[in-house]
Amino acid sequence: MLCLRSNTEAQWLERACANTAEILIDHAHCERKAASQALAMLARFPDRTELVAPMLALAREELEHFELVMAALPRCGAQMAAQASSGYQTELHAVVRKSMPGKLIDLLLVAALIEARSCERFKLLSEHHPDAELRAFFRSLLESEARHHATFVRLAEGVTDRDSVRQRLGELAEHERSVLQGMPPLPRIHT
Repeated sequence: MLCLRSNTEAQWLERACANTAEILIDHAHCERKAASQALAMLARFPDRTELVAPMLALAREELEHFELVMAALPRCGAQMAAQASSGYQTELHAVVRKSMPGKLIDLLLVAALIEARSCERFKLLSEHHPDAELRAFFRSLLESEARHHATFVRLAEGVTDRDSVRQRLGELAEHERSVLQGMPPLPRIHT
C-alpha cells in the first residue's frame, strides 16, 4: 500500500506519453538525486548504523537505474540534458521537523512518498504507454520504486512505533497531495 492521498489524473498520463523523452530525462535526474540522497543520509546520521546497509543498497540500485534510463534515452531520440527543478522535493521537505527523532522520521517518510508517487506513475506508464518495450521498462522501475517505498517506511518504524509512523505518513501524504495540486503541468514524474 502506497499511502498516497491522491491519484494521478488522466491529463498527466497523456502529457507523459506524448513527452517520453522528457519523462526519461526527468527520471534520470531523479535516480541520480535518489542515489545522492541515500548516501547523504549516511553522512547526516552517522550514528544510525541501521541505515548503512539499506542506504548503500538503495544508492547502488538507483545508480543502476540511472544507467538504464540513460541507455533508454536514445530509443526516444534524446540525450541527457539539464533540467530546472519542479520544486516538488523542496516543497515536500519544507515540512520536515527540525529536531530529532522527528527529523529522521520525516526524511524517511518524505523519501517513501516520493518513491510511492513514482511507483504509481510508472504503473500507469507500464499499462498505457504506446511503446511495448518502454511499458516493460516502466514495469521494472515500478517494482523497484514500490520496494524502496516499503524500505523507507520500515526504517521509519525502526525509529518510533508503527502507529506514530502511520499517523505522520498520513499527514505528509496530505501535504504531498496539496503540493502536487500546486505544481505546473510539466511532463515530469513528480508534477
